[in-house]
Amino acid sequence: MMKLADISSGGDWIIWVAFVIFLAVSIMLLSGHGSWFISGYNTAPKEEKAKYDEKKLCRTTGVGMAVIALLILVMGLFEDMLPASFVYISLGVVIADCLVMIIVSHTLCKQE
Repeated sequence: MMKLADISSGGDWIIWVAFVIFLAVSIMLLSGHGSWFISGYNTAPKEEKAKYDEKKLCRTTGVGMAVIALLILVMGLFEDMLPASFVYISLGVVIADCLVMIIVSHTLCKQE
């Protein structure tokens, strides 16, 4: 059976750089800062921004980014043991994570 390491075609350092970037952005967002990283929110007019709780929005996006960072970490650490089909599982997790972030940001993060 093919392993994840068999189909990777780049230096291992790329995985670690991606992990560090996702982790740093996640920490920044979880602390309630970095709303300029949230696409759509950062370019919205003040009237539209007023409809959202910025701290909740940052935390929601931060948790979603942390899930992706954790997934990258798992793939980096266990690439010699994970099957190549784990790529499809990872893709499914990232898509589901993005959908949950979108739904939560448009429901729970809106101010009442």
